[in-house]
Amino acid sequence: MATLTGPAAPPLPPTPTATRALAGAGRAVRAGWWRWTIFAIAAVYFLVPLIAALEFSLRGRDGHRTIGAYGKILSEPEFGSALWSSVKLGLMAVAITLALLVPTMTLVHLRFPKLRRVIETITVLPLVIPPVVLAVGVLGAFRTAPQWLIGTPTILGFEYVILALPFAYRALDAGIGAVDLRTLVEASRGLGAGPVTALFRVVLPNLRTAVLSAAVLTLALVLGEFAMASLLLWDTFPSWVVHIGASEADVSVAVSLVALVLTWLLLMVLVTLGGRRGGRAFVGVLTGGTRDE
Repeated sequence: MATLTGPAAPPLPPTPTATRALAGAGRAVRAGWWRWTIFAIAAVYFLVPLIAALEFSLRGRDGHRTIGAYGKILSEPEFGSALWSSVKLGLMAVAITLALLVPTMTLVHLRFPKLRRVIETITVLPLVIPPVVLAVGVLGAFRTAPQWLIGTPTILGFEYVILALPFAYRALDAGIGAVDLRTLVEASRGLGAGPVTALFRVVLPNLRTAVLSAAVLTLALVLGEFAMASLLLWDTFPSWVVHIGASEADVSVAVSLVALVLTWLLLMVLVTLGGRRGGRAFVGVLTGGTRDE
């Protein structure tokens, strides 16, 4: 039995919705291609020097690969004291930086938004002022301070607070911009929480990841900052690395790589822990908030 077929129907023209969808898909593909290209260039830019440093630290005197440089790190006599000195200064800088920035940025965000540009400009100044000027300026500001402060490396802690301001401010500003802080604070005040309780039970839990990131960035800056310690003639971890590099370059490079990897791992761990607990930001106020007298 023959089948009767007519002429093929002409294809329907694409609808405007389909046209927009196809155009959007094309833009997404192009944007994804550019993102991967930029990511690849950045990866090469950062990884090639690290790979070269790793190869140099593993290169033995006889040309064979060895981890002897990493085994010498703990046997160096001044390694522990220099590292502990920098860690103490880093913790001091972290405490002062967070104590200054968190309440100030919260108050500016909630009450004085017009001052945000002023605070941002002030925090960027350490990036454009030479370290020599900063060192001399801090020494001049502490001219009348007690001798126990001027004659100790503690003065470096205040120098590092200034240097850490741009990085800590960016981390905290990103965290504040990611949450509706005004609504959370107003809700906590409606539940009876005072300013201090709102700061510690609402603001800080919601900014946990940002605070941890700012702390790790500040600590990483202290562990890698050489100019200030060199100008003020104090022995810190970076100055020790430069000093040991004059006689044992492979050990110096090995220490630098270990410090970089440990800092990166610490940042990843803290950000992961902060992200997991960030969802409990407001539970403390709802379940156990107290009134400020």
